[in-house]
Amino acid sequence: MLRLKSSLLALLLAIAALAQTASQKPSVDVLRVGHRLACQCGCKDTVATCAMLECHFAKPAKERIAKLQAAGTSDQAIIDQFIAEYSPGIYRGAPKSFGWIVTYATLGLGLVVLWLFIRRYRKPKPVTELGPVDDPELARYSDQIEKDLAKLD
Repeated sequence: MLRLKSSLLALLLAIAALAQTASQKPSVDVLRVGHRLACQCGCKDTVATCAMLECHFAKPAKERIAKLQAAGTSDQAIIDQFIAEYSPGIYRGAPKSFGWIVTYATLGLGLVVLWLFIRRYRKPKPVTELGPVDDPELARYSDQIEKDLAKLD
C-alpha cells in the first residue's frame, strides 16, 4: 500500500513538473508564423517545432510573435521583421505539393515492391511428376545400389 502511494505521489509530481499553463502554450496563430521561421539555436527545426527545452531562440521568438499579433501585425509583416533582423536564411517557405507527392509516391512504390516480393516467394512451387529418367549415369548408380543391397542380404 505504501509503495502504491509513493508511486502515485511520484507520478503526480512528474505531471505537475511537466505541466504547462495556458499562457505557455503557443496559439495556432503563433505556430502558423513559427513554421515559416527557422530556429537559430543550431537545430534544423522551425521556431514552432524546436524540441530543445527552454530554447534561447524559439521561446522568445514565439513570445515576440504573439505580441506582434496581439498588436494587429500581419503574418507577412512579422516574417519580414524577422528576415530583416536575422537575414533571409531564417525564412522557411511553405511546403510545396511536390514534397508531399514524393513522400506518398515513395511509400506507394515501396508497398508495391513489398507486395510483389511476397507474392513471388509465398507461392508454393508445384512439384513436377518424375517419370522414368533416361540418364545413363543415374542408371549405373542405380545398378550399383541394387548390387550393394543384394550383398547385404
